[in-house]
Amino acid sequence: MKILICGKGGCGKSTLTALLAQSMARKGCNVLVVDNDESNFGLHRQLGLELPQDFLNYFGGKKELGEKMRESFSTGEAVSFFENRWKIPDIPEEYVSIKGNLSLMAVGKIHDFGEGCACPMGVLSKHLLKNIDVQDNDFVFIDTEAGIEHFGRGVEEGCDALLMVLDPSYESIRLSEKISSLASAAGKDIYYVLNKIDEESKSFLSVKVPEDLILATLPVMESVFKAGLLGSEFNVESEEIESIASFLMDLKG
Repeated sequence: MKILICGKGGCGKSTLTALLAQSMARKGCNVLVVDNDESNFGLHRQLGLELPQDFLNYFGGKKELGEKMRESFSTGEAVSFFENRWKIPDIPEEYVSIKGNLSLMAVGKIHDFGEGCACPMGVLSKHLLKNIDVQDNDFVFIDTEAGIEHFGRGVEEGCDALLMVLDPSYESIRLSEKISSLASAAGKDIYYVLNKIDEESKSFLSVKVPEDLILATLPVMESVFKAGLLGSEFNVESEEIESIASFLMDLKG
C-alpha cells in the first residue's frame, strides 16, 4: 500500500511516519518512506538514516525540471517523467538511503535563498507515486508538507489511503473538515490519528471527526519528544502504533 500522511504544521506527521515505518519494518515488510516535505530536515534522523540527495537531481535538478514543466504548459503536452514502471528496488541507489528493509528517499528540499517555489517537487511527487508498483509485502509512507497544497498538486492520485494527524487545536479541527472534503473529491479513504492527546481533548476531538475512522489516540510520548529534540533515531514501540500498523496490514489484505 501507499499511505499518505497529512495534517497541519507541528501536529506530528513526521513522527507518525517514522514510527509506523519502523513498526512495519520490524514486522518484516519492505518499507519505503518518501519525504515529500521540502522544508523538513529531520525525518531521516528519526529513522536513523542519512538524508539522500534530492530525487529532483535525477531529472537534472529543480531548474531543469521547472523548464520542462513550463514547456509542457506552453505546448499543452503532458510532462513525461518515467519510461518504465518502477518497483521499490528499481529506484536508483544514489537517491535512496537504506537500512535493512527500510528505505528513505527525499523528493527535494529548499536549499538556497530565493530559489523559487516548490511546484516542481509537487509535480514530481505526483508522478513518482503513480509510477511505483508495490508488491505484496511493500508499504510506502509519504510524509507531506503542512496543510493541503499536496491536494492541489494531485499527489494523492498515486496513494491508496490517507492518514490525517490531528493535535488538540482549532486549526487541526478546521483543517480536518477541508481535508475530509478533498479526500472525498479525490476518491480516497481517509483515517484519523489523534496525537498529543489527554482524556479531555480526546472526548472533544472524537466528536469533531468520525469516531469509527479514528485509528488511534496517541499521548505525549516522552521518549519520542526527547529523541525529536536531540535529533536522534526513534527507538519506540507502543501499543497504539502497533494497532495502526495492524489495521493497515489488514486493510491491504
